[in-house]
Amino acid sequence: MCATSFRPDPAQWMALDCAAEVDRIRAWMVDTLAHRLHRRGVVVGLSGGVDSSVCAALAVAALGKDRVYGLQMPERDSSGESGERGGEVARQLGIAHETVDIAPALEALGCYRSRDEAIRTLFPAYGEGWKDKIVIAGGRTGGVNFFRLVVQSPDGTLSQARLPPRQYLQLVAATNHKQRVRKALEYHHADRLHYAVIGTPNRLEYDQGFFVKNGDGAADLKPIAHLYKTQVYALARHLGLPESVCSSTPTTDTYSLPQGQDEFYFALPYAQMDLALWAHNHRVPAAELAPVLGLSPEQAGFVYADIEAKRHATQYLHARPVLVEPVEEVGA
Repeated sequence: MCATSFRPDPAQWMALDCAAEVDRIRAWMVDTLAHRLHRRGVVVGLSGGVDSSVCAALAVAALGKDRVYGLQMPERDSSGESGERGGEVARQLGIAHETVDIAPALEALGCYRSRDEAIRTLFPAYGEGWKDKIVIAGGRTGGVNFFRLVVQSPDGTLSQARLPPRQYLQLVAATNHKQRVRKALEYHHADRLHYAVIGTPNRLEYDQGFFVKNGDGAADLKPIAHLYKTQVYALARHLGLPESVCSSTPTTDTYSLPQGQDEFYFALPYAQMDLALWAHNHRVPAAELAPVLGLSPEQAGFVYADIEAKRHATQYLHARPVLVEPVEEVGA
């Protein structure tokens, strides 16, 4: 890709003809279901966020409300607000939907127990009434990414500690149950209805590996993986989705303490990360990006390096199963 002269106004470089894009995705979705996947409709998990809401609205535009099935799948740590937004979207679109509490399944799988065991190695008093989250650090300053565990006691006191690798891996493995249980439910209903499952990552998440393998990363079609998060918000407004969705701040909705996606994974808030990813993809020098982000050229370079580091580290998440040799008869 050739170097591009940077235009800092997002309206100039990330502008989207929303009507044309909706038409393009709609035609693609109809063709994909009819001629590639051979399915009657789609299942979409409704998290209450802008990505899943836009995917649901695009599916209704393409297939009609009677061929879209929505699932809300809260658990102990889910935000009540996200559930309200998801329900509002389903009602506005007029799609069939249901809510399934996945907490009992997660309890049976040991999700909460395994998480709590890892946390207690650092905070032995952690228990009933406590809350937690993990936050990322390092990449924005040029260092190696590492994670800190933040806990809040019942009296509101916040404490934090750097997560050793073993505890970090156990925490992530435990919480990944949440995305995988949700996906199992989505495929159950897809099998029942002869539907396909929609994946909801935007370009930033898809590029940077912000998903769980065989969890929210599993899907039959991903209609917005080519769109930057900023563009997804533009589509949300064009499609007339509720203001609560259009103005929502991206969160993980995975841990019991409030947590932005930039806290957990990205070096910057999503709007700045969109700028950085677009600029990096168009080979804009870090020195030209820096003033737009309010960073020094060195810091902007660190963000570029972090983008590449995450691409490298998450190749495994995108990879298909490895075979000894191709099975040409099935095209694999």
